[in-house]
Amino acid sequence: MLSENNSSMPDPSQDRRAMRRFDMRLPATVKGAGIDLDEFATETQNVSARGVFFYLDRTVAEGSRIEVTLTFPPHITLTESVRVRFTARVVRVEKPLPASRVGVAAFIEEYEFLRSNANVDYVNDLQ
Repeated sequence: MLSENNSSMPDPSQDRRAMRRFDMRLPATVKGAGIDLDEFATETQNVSARGVFFYLDRTVAEGSRIEVTLTFPPHITLTESVRVRFTARVVRVEKPLPASRVGVAAFIEEYEFLRSNANVDYVNDLQ
């Protein structure tokens, strides 16, 4: 018989994810949006159509806008590698782990596909 107070079951109202997340370790760079600051290298932990989660070695303020550039490799795109740059808003910052890594969850607000250098060379050769 099931107990009405089963605390091991997650409360569906607590999970605010609207889209399915995929565990993807993709190399990425992160910087403040609209700010001419250094980029920081990282790796995504999971990605969805509306968000991304990664770790940084420094803190980021919740609510701040960031710019993330990542590359989807051929085994994911089933074609060439695809670079994507998007602007996102930080919605959650997790406390640093023992290795001083800060978890960052960000909501993607807008994105653009970037040309690879090979595509630019091909277009230039056509002209």
